[in-house]
Amino acid sequence: MEELSGLDATFLFLETEKVPMHIGGVCIMEGSMKFEEFYEFMEKRIHLVSKLTERLVTVPLSLDRPYWIEDPNFDLSLHIRHMKLPAPGSWKELRYAASQHFSTCLDRSRPLWEFIFVEGLDNVSQVPKGSVAIITKVHHSGFDGKSGADLMAMMWDVTPKPRPVPAKVSKPQEKIPGAMNLMARSAYNLVTIPGKLPGLLWDTGKATLKASYLSRVHGIKMPTLPFRAPKTPFNGVVEQERKWNSALLEIDRVKAIRKVVDGATLNDVILAICGGALRQYLLAKGELPEQPLVAMVPVSTRSKDEKNAMGNQVSAMYIQLATNEADPIKRLEKIHVNTLVGKLYQEAIDAKSLMGYADLIPFGLAGVASRFYTRSALAKWHKPFFNLVITNVPGPNIPLYLGGHKLLTNMGTGPIFDGMGLIMPVLSYDGTITISPTSSANLMPDIDVLTKCILDSANELEAAVQKKQANMAAFNALLNEK
Repeated sequence: MEELSGLDATFLFLETEKVPMHIGGVCIMEGSMKFEEFYEFMEKRIHLVSKLTERLVTVPLSLDRPYWIEDPNFDLSLHIRHMKLPAPGSWKELRYAASQHFSTCLDRSRPLWEFIFVEGLDNVSQVPKGSVAIITKVHHSGFDGKSGADLMAMMWDVTPKPRPVPAKVSKPQEKIPGAMNLMARSAYNLVTIPGKLPGLLWDTGKATLKASYLSRVHGIKMPTLPFRAPKTPFNGVVEQERKWNSALLEIDRVKAIRKVVDGATLNDVILAICGGALRQYLLAKGELPEQPLVAMVPVSTRSKDEKNAMGNQVSAMYIQLATNEADPIKRLEKIHVNTLVGKLYQEAIDAKSLMGYADLIPFGLAGVASRFYTRSALAKWHKPFFNLVITNVPGPNIPLYLGGHKLLTNMGTGPIFDGMGLIMPVLSYDGTITISPTSSANLMPDIDVLTKCILDSANELEAAVQKKQANMAAFNALLNEK
């Protein structure tokens, strides 16, 4: 039996019917795989990931964080569903099915995951007729983006022939603890947790001094703090229905763009593309703020030893997206500087150790506070924490296979909440990058427009880079002539 960390528990007390707290996505596979094949494949591998067969045990009165325990009544059929897209089986029908699936919460009485096997992809551009998709969602309390990617790696193989996997090892069934046992554990935690506070305060003091040193001695301006972002149409109160879509880019074209700014990274270019898309989207609505939008960018604190560990091990950087800059190359330059500053402060404050503060929050009190915030619609009355989340999860640059069927593309989704109604997960795989905005239907019913803006922004940035490179080549040629 394993207690949730404070950070993992956060995704439980933030969850309401209108705010499901799962991550997941849509995978499209080549070839007409049968549902029975997929079900049998999962049946053979399900034991490789413990969280897929564990459910939550809650402490009476929510006095403490819940525990993961092996589900004695685990039934795979409750977690894998089967559907066929209605005619004509196009991208429109697939993204609608995904949006509806992402709109509902997972059942907490069972292990917190669900897959839908989707047939009938007969008219999706660049996808062979008869291909299938898997719509996935797993609860954020058990997985972050990195451990979610590790989960997918356990499912997929690097060759068409499935690799052999170790057989399930029988072990004694763990007894579900009673109420008195759980209350005793909670009482012990209540006594011991305050002992962590001196160490956390010491870490906080060191972080403050380091941040002050960067600001005062080196003159490096601190990144934007929470509650300082400008208001946008997607920073309101969310409703239950989700809107999801995805844009696909070639990774080599994106990598070529970064060469125009010395030291720029692939992540900088992705942020610049997202910033340009948001600028176009809001400008067309006449709602572009004068201040630049702020993205919260999750940063993994997972060490090599924790590579395959489940749960959440992340902190955050707050990056201004230079949406107030019309020139796409200047926007990339500003974002590059902003990410460098964000990384400096990230390293200075030792975010991994400071995440321990989440363990001090009483679970029941946090849940009450979260529900009060949602029911009171307080997000309407203050500046946003930040405008959106952009999370980048690198994947393998080689083809993957499931039961001999090649993975064509992998697209992500993530949770939104009141005051932060847009997330843009970025996944890379086999020479492609997908950027998949997810929002609430009441805030962004036109998510498809933003998705097109992503493609337009990438083309705009690429054209600006090519023009600059051509001008430089012409200038150098003129110098050589002289």
